[in-house]
Amino acid sequence: MFTNYSNSYAVINPGFYGMSEGVNAMATYRNQWTGFKDDVTGDVVSPRTFFMSADLPIRVLGGGVGLSIMKDQLGFESNTAVNLGYSYHLDLGMGTLGMGLAFSFNNRSIDFSKAHPLNDNDPVIPSGQQSDMLFDFNFGLYYEVEEMFYIAASTTNLLERKGKALEGKSSSSASMVGDRTFYVMAGYEYQFVSDPRFVINPSVLMLSDIASTQFNASARLWYNNKFWFGVNYRYQESVDVLVGIVIKGIQISYAYDINTMGLKLPGSHEVSVSYNFKLDLDKSPRIYRSIRYL
Repeated sequence: MFTNYSNSYAVINPGFYGMSEGVNAMATYRNQWTGFKDDVTGDVVSPRTFFMSADLPIRVLGGGVGLSIMKDQLGFESNTAVNLGYSYHLDLGMGTLGMGLAFSFNNRSIDFSKAHPLNDNDPVIPSGQQSDMLFDFNFGLYYEVEEMFYIAASTTNLLERKGKALEGKSSSSASMVGDRTFYVMAGYEYQFVSDPRFVINPSVLMLSDIASTQFNASARLWYNNKFWFGVNYRYQESVDVLVGIVIKGIQISYAYDINTMGLKLPGSHEVSVSYNFKLDLDKSPRIYRSIRYL
C-alpha cells in the first residue's frame, strides 16, 4: 500500500495501462514505521518497499501495455513481484474505458532461521530459508473522463494460487499463498473558476482481502501546475501529509504518515518520482478546461 496511491495505479490496476497517452514511468520507495526494531535482536525490521513501473499506449493494439516490478521486505519475509499486461481501450460516452489483464510472477521467500519462536523445537515451524514462485493474474477496469473524473475497480492475485507446502519437521499443509485483494477507487478534478491556477484533486481508495478492509481518502491542491500539497486519511491507521513539485516534466512526490494506532509506532516515509513523455497519437481533438490532467 502506497500513500501516493494515485501515482501507482499500474501496480494494482492493469486497466490503467496506456491511459496517460504517453510513456508513463515512475518509481516509489516506501519505508514504513521507520526505525522499528525487533525487541529480541535489536535489528531494524521496518517494512521497506521499492516499486517501479512503465506503461504506454500502442495504437495498433487498440490499447496499452505495462510492466511493473516490486520488491517488498517485511521482517524475514521477502517478495519480488513482476507484472506484465495489456489493457484494451474502449471509447465509452464522454470518456475511455480501459480493460486490463496482467500476468503476475511473485517470488516469495521466508528465512525461518531468523524467527524466534517461544519453543525452539516447534515442529510446525520450518527451518532454514523457504521460497517459491507463484504465478497468477491481475484484472482491472479503469474509466476516466479527462480533466473531470475517474472510477476504477480491480483484483490482484485473482486465482489466489498456492505454492508448494513448506518443509517443516512434521507434516503440514502450510504453503506460500498469493493474497487475493479487491480495489475500488475514484477521483475528481475541480478547477477554481475564480483563479484557474488552483486545481483540487479529491480521491478515495478502498481495498480488501475479505479478512480486512482499508479505506483511504485524500485531496491534493495544485498551484500553477507546478506545486501541490495534500493530505490523506487512512482509516484507523494514519494521517498523512503529501507534497510535490514538477521540474521540467518530472514530478517528485513525498509523503509522511503520522501513525494513529496508538501503538507507539514511528512514522513512515515515502518518495515517488514520475515522468510522462507525451506521444502524438493522432487522436480526435477534445476540448480541455486546463492544460494539465493527472
